[in-house]
Amino acid sequence: MRQGTARTDGYEPAIDDLVWDTIARRVGQVMDHVGVHWQLRSAEGGREWEADADGLRPATPSERLTFGVTQANARSTGGLL
Repeated sequence: MRQGTARTDGYEPAIDDLVWDTIARRVGQVMDHVGVHWQLRSAEGGREWEADADGLRPATPSERLTFGVTQANARSTGGLL
Protein backbone atom coordinates (compact mmCIF):
# COMPACT_ATOMS: atom_id res chain seq x y z
CA MET A 1 0.00 0.00 0.00
CA ARG A 2 1.35 3.42 -0.94
CA GLN A 3 1.87 6.03 1.72
CA GLY A 4 -1.25 8.15 2.22
CA THR A 5 -3.72 5.54 0.98
CA ALA A 6 -4.44 3.74 4.26
CA ARG A 7 -8.12 3.26 5.05
CA THR A 8 -9.72 2.17 8.26
CA ASP A 9 -11.62 -0.66 6.53
CA GLY A 10 -8.53 -1.99 4.70
CA TYR A 11 -10.04 -1.62 1.21
CA GLU A 12 -7.70 -0.35 -1.50
CA PRO A 13 -8.91 -0.36 -5.12
CA ALA A 14 -6.65 -1.69 -7.86
CA ILE A 15 -6.25 -0.32 -11.37
CA ASP A 16 -9.20 -1.43 -13.57
CA ASP A 17 -11.45 -2.21 -10.56
CA LEU A 18 -15.03 -1.01 -10.70
CA VAL A 19 -15.90 1.07 -7.66
CA TRP A 20 -18.83 3.09 -6.36
CA ASP A 21 -17.95 6.72 -5.63
CA THR A 22 -20.14 7.60 -2.65
CA ILE A 23 -19.61 11.35 -3.18
CA ALA A 24 -20.33 11.50 -6.94
CA ARG A 25 -22.91 8.69 -6.53
CA ARG A 26 -21.77 6.79 -9.62
CA VAL A 27 -19.71 3.81 -10.70
CA GLY A 28 -16.26 4.33 -12.14
CA GLN A 29 -13.36 2.28 -13.38
CA VAL A 30 -10.11 2.95 -11.52
CA MET A 31 -7.56 4.37 -13.95
CA ASP A 32 -4.81 5.56 -11.55
CA HIS A 33 -4.17 7.20 -8.22
CA VAL A 34 -1.85 9.64 -6.51
CA GLY A 35 -1.83 9.54 -2.72
CA VAL A 36 -5.43 9.42 -1.51
CA HIS A 37 -6.88 10.68 -4.80
CA TRP A 38 -8.12 8.12 -7.34
CA GLN A 39 -8.85 8.86 -10.99
CA LEU A 40 -12.04 7.19 -12.21
CA ARG A 41 -13.65 6.92 -15.64
CA SER A 42 -17.32 6.40 -16.38
CA ALA A 43 -18.74 3.60 -18.54
CA GLU A 44 -19.27 6.08 -21.36
CA GLY A 45 -15.58 6.99 -21.37
CA GLY A 46 -14.74 10.64 -21.57
CA ARG A 47 -13.06 12.75 -18.96
CA GLU A 48 -11.89 11.14 -15.72
CA TRP A 49 -12.91 12.48 -12.33
CA GLU A 50 -11.02 12.43 -9.07
CA ALA A 51 -12.31 10.74 -5.92
CA ASP A 52 -11.03 10.43 -2.36
CA ALA A 53 -10.07 6.93 -1.22
CA ASP A 54 -12.45 7.11 1.75
CA GLY A 55 -15.39 7.71 -0.60
CA LEU A 56 -14.87 4.49 -2.59
CA ARG A 57 -16.23 1.00 -2.15
CA PRO A 58 -16.28 -2.04 -4.46
CA ALA A 59 -19.11 -1.96 -7.00
CA THR A 60 -21.91 -4.44 -6.31
CA PRO A 61 -22.72 -7.15 -8.89
CA SER A 62 -25.72 -5.08 -10.02
CA GLU A 63 -23.58 -1.95 -10.42
CA ARG A 64 -20.98 -3.94 -12.36
CA LEU A 65 -23.67 -5.27 -14.71
CA THR A 66 -25.11 -1.80 -15.27
CA PHE A 67 -21.61 -0.47 -15.99
CA GLY A 68 -21.01 -3.22 -18.57
CA VAL A 69 -24.33 -2.63 -20.34
CA THR A 70 -23.74 1.14 -20.43
CA GLN A 71 -20.25 0.54 -21.81
CA ALA A 72 -21.59 -1.80 -24.53
CA ASN A 73 -24.28 0.73 -25.48
CA ALA A 74 -21.68 3.51 -25.70
CA ARG A 75 -19.51 1.37 -27.98
CA SER A 76 -22.44 0.56 -30.27
CA THR A 77 -23.21 4.25 -30.77
CA GLY A 78 -19.59 5.31 -31.23
CA GLY A 79 -19.24 6.73 -27.71
CA LEU A 80 -16.11 4.70 -26.90
CA LEU A 81 -13.06 3.96 -28.98
